[in-house]
Amino acid sequence: MYDVKQKVMNVRNPRTGQLDYQMVPINPQQLEKQCTDLRVAQIEWQRLGVDGRINILKQWGQVIEQSREKLLAAVTIDTGRHRESIIEIDAITNWINGWSKIAEKEFMPITQITSIDFIEMESDYSAYPLVGIISPWNFPMALSLMDAIPALLAGCAVIIKPSEATPRFTEPLMDTIKQVPELSKVITYVLGAGETGAQLLEHIDMVCFTGSVATGQKVAVEAARRFIPAFLELGGKDPAIVTKSADIDKATSAILVGSVLGSGHQCYSLERIYVEETIMAEFVACLIKKASRLQLAYPVPESGEIGPLIFAPQADIIAEHLRDAVEKGAHIHCGGEIEKIGGGLWCRPTVITEVHHDMKLMKEETFGPIMSVMSFKDVKEAIRFANDTEFGLSAAVFAGTVDEAKAIARQIDAGGISINDTGLAAMFIGSEGKVEKTSFKSSGLGGSRLGSASIKRFVRKRALLYNTTSTRSPWWYEE
Repeated sequence: MYDVKQKVMNVRNPRTGQLDYQMVPINPQQLEKQCTDLRVAQIEWQRLGVDGRINILKQWGQVIEQSREKLLAAVTIDTGRHRESIIEIDAITNWINGWSKIAEKEFMPITQITSIDFIEMESDYSAYPLVGIISPWNFPMALSLMDAIPALLAGCAVIIKPSEATPRFTEPLMDTIKQVPELSKVITYVLGAGETGAQLLEHIDMVCFTGSVATGQKVAVEAARRFIPAFLELGGKDPAIVTKSADIDKATSAILVGSVLGSGHQCYSLERIYVEETIMAEFVACLIKKASRLQLAYPVPESGEIGPLIFAPQADIIAEHLRDAVEKGAHIHCGGEIEKIGGGLWCRPTVITEVHHDMKLMKEETFGPIMSVMSFKDVKEAIRFANDTEFGLSAAVFAGTVDEAKAIARQIDAGGISINDTGLAAMFIGSEGKVEKTSFKSSGLGGSRLGSASIKRFVRKRALLYNTTSTRSPWWYEE
């Protein structure tokens, strides 16, 4: 909510519904100066080398540990959640340590002989001077730093525009950054709404955006106009396939957390669950039983597993998807309502069956704790259902053997597929490894966030080729 007279933005508390926080959006002149200052500082930051940058990031990690309670309090208010807020804070130091190890190896100079025996080639890297990050509200701290940490280690300066719905965490986080003077020169947060993000695109050399498909498309067009790289992770409508050979108890436990963790506010939440018809009744009964045990995190964040809906307009989308599904014949077994409790908006874990692909619930991103379960006759049909979507972020397959599940997974049009579990790819961001994944279809654009080599997204690659002989090259003109 923007107050023109006072030049401030009022921010809603997801637990109380009150506008209890204010922030002042950065103006275009201030934004331009911030970007100019970051560019100047980036020159020396890159000269520090990988080891120098690692040492400074490690210092920051220690400050974050010392400031843990302040950070936890702020992000808990932003999201109304406790368990997930702990995960967000722990991710920062884990990523600093993990990406530091990766940077040491990936940016090590490599010299090699070429196909011409007197020419050698050496790798060299030049960081993109200024990386802009536009991050969403669902995991506000973690998603603002997921790309920032490897970018900093690569030698970039970073400017971050977080969501205007969840800005509280930036103040204590900036306090930690300011305690490391060398770092404070090359990373900052700027506050504002969509227009600030649009202005930011005018001043950066690369953009990393996480958010909706509609906004991501606008970012991609602007990046193309400016001829800068764009790495976009957008929406999802992730499917799960459960075959008759699957362990129903394990599958329902995994799918439950994969669907409702963070109140379903995850781009890789499972929103479509396809179950072989011979086990459909048993599967649904087991899932309902487990879903009904989960409690709302009320009256305090530690009270239960399901936090409030962070972004009020999302509640309208969830309600509309459920209404549309019921009108078209769907049956809700548990949950299924937007509840107003203590001023906040809540949705209990919802299991819904008798769904089909003419419903919004099975086509559009819902972004809530909704488990839509649909039966299939054979694996071929299940794969067709799973691929009947504009999205292709991730998926899950449950089967009696890994080989059976892998055979199905290879036919799904999605970038990260968990087998006999859910959300596995996200656990390995910042971990050493060769495995990479990209987003399929409308779920994104650009290189992988996963895998050691993904840190090289943030550098231009330069080849130094040198002639090792003192004789004439055969392709020179005769003199």
